[in-house]
Amino acid sequence: MIDVILGLQWGDEGKGKIVDFLAEKYDIIARFQGGPNAGHTLILDGKKYVLHTVPSGIFRENQLNLIGNGVVIDPITLKKELENLDHAGVSYQKRLLLSKKAHLIIPTHRYLDAASEASKGKEKIGSTLKGIGPTYMDKTGRNGLRVGDLMLPNFKEKYESLKAKHIKLLEQFATVHFDLAGEEQKWMESIETIKQLQLVDGEYFINNALAEGKKVLAEGAQGSMLDIDFGTYPFVTSSNTITAGVCSGLGVAPHKIGGSHRNHESLLH
Repeated sequence: MIDVILGLQWGDEGKGKIVDFLAEKYDIIARFQGGPNAGHTLILDGKKYVLHTVPSGIFRENQLNLIGNGVVIDPITLKKELENLDHAGVSYQKRLLLSKKAHLIIPTHRYLDAASEASKGKEKIGSTLKGIGPTYMDKTGRNGLRVGDLMLPNFKEKYESLKAKHIKLLEQFATVHFDLAGEEQKWMESIETIKQLQLVDGEYFINNALAEGKKVLAEGAQGSMLDIDFGTYPFVTSSNTITAGVCSGLGVAPHKIGGSHRNHESLLH
């Protein structure tokens, strides 16, 4: 079965700390939605760690950690996270798995985010400017790039096609400063790091684990009031932050989600 950690408000409820506290009771910790926004902060042995994409169970030696298909990933941010884990002496190579169906945030997604928000003036929605919204828009618009695409021989062609679409869209928005060439260089370097991770068909991995009786803890991002459908729209994020998001974000059926997630929710209320 799967238990779920969610925030009942707008985020910043301390989810990362609770996940770390409970992680030893589970075999797999899985992120199922969201992107590299504010992140989850943990303090271990007096040291502060901030995780934006990597599940908060990564500091436990015996747990596998899955970044599910519902997450959108900025390779630049993820590379920095992994470098911080390296510096902390955390061995993650055999315990961190990344779903091939997870979508990639490319530099022009962040460029679009900044330009779109600047164009709204007083109507700004408070975007984190991480490119998360535009990436989910491309996902639902069937234009997105996924982690698995990194291994395709025509990946660069697909990247350039999406970039060209974004450049055209940018003509509609306010002009903002964005070092596209510099960010693109960092992005291309970062995807080489991503390629070294364990890339898996996340839905098969998680369902096989459940069939074997493994216990899974699903770690949510943001909070319930930021849910794209049921939150304080339009001041919300771009994904389903509630329990329903686990089904699509990991590729599991509702009956596999246990009832104890309610208790975990109450811990964060």
